[in-house]
Amino acid sequence: MAVQGEAVREQRVIVERSELVDTAGSGALEEELQSLARLLSPEGDGAALVALPGVTARARRLTLSALESWGLGGHGEVAEQLVAELVANAVRHTGGRTFVLRVLRGSGRIRIELRDPSRALPCLIRGDVEDEAGRGLCLVDQLADRWGVDVLSHGKSVWFELRTRPAV
Repeated sequence: MAVQGEAVREQRVIVERSELVDTAGSGALEEELQSLARLLSPEGDGAALVALPGVTARARRLTLSALESWGLGGHGEVAEQLVAELVANAVRHTGGRTFVLRVLRGSGRIRIELRDPSRALPCLIRGDVEDEAGRGLCLVDQLADRWGVDVLSHGKSVWFELRTRPAV
């Protein structure tokens, strides 16, 4: 009975941590854990995202989970903000319905990529403080150590990098 109680407590912690509610066997928790496993796989497959309500929150959650699993949760706030900007831009401007999120760890850095089906390049627009939109890439430009776009055979990958240790 104690083992069963521990399992229930562990499942509750996972659910609370990922802010998921697995209602009536919907499988949301299992799907989220599978996405996290794909996100962290050495092959770098990434996690599929669908342009539905909540997609930005899901991308933020997956990003933070990946960073915490590597002991890099201190970079979570900035990484979550920037991944939210990439997802918002992809949903708003690419016409795509699905995207792929990748979180990669390299020597002294993390790289977060969002792949979308459009080959149209994003534009960095310097707007007014009063503007209600158009500041997403400016934020990425200001907070990321590096960012860019890779054109792929089917779409593009918009990415940013954050240093995980001081530059030498």
